[in-house]
Amino acid sequence: MASAPVPFQVYKAGTYLHGTKADLVPGDLLSSGHASNFEEGRTSRHVYVSETLDTAAWGAELAAGDGPGRIYVVEPTGDLEDDPNVTDRKFPGNPTRSYRTREPVRIVSELKDWVGHSPEQITAMVNGLADLRRRGIATILD
Repeated sequence: MASAPVPFQVYKAGTYLHGTKADLVPGDLLSSGHASNFEEGRTSRHVYVSETLDTAAWGAELAAGDGPGRIYVVEPTGDLEDDPNVTDRKFPGNPTRSYRTREPVRIVSELKDWVGHSPEQITAMVNGLADLRRRGIATILD
């Protein structure tokens, strides 16, 4: 049985994950140019991926949209760089193993039986993000 995600724990070495509410199939390309999940009115210039299930679960749980959260195993088609939104701001050294790319990522497969964060953790995260927006410090470096 799957267990709750553990912060900073690599899912599988060399495997990249993407959390979203988009319904995708293997072979689809996920590209930038869509509305940001974290800053209203912004079009994202990057696709974000992680090597940790914890970070991908947050992406799936917090993504905009009405569908269920989904986590995909993805294959970058271009170069990755550290995600400065967490690496430089909150977690120096990139222990979240979070990256971004301007190039598409290819959907390899969907993780089906992942366990997400507790309702209390999600509520705390949503409230924390709303507080950052209220204070005007929720800007995404994209």
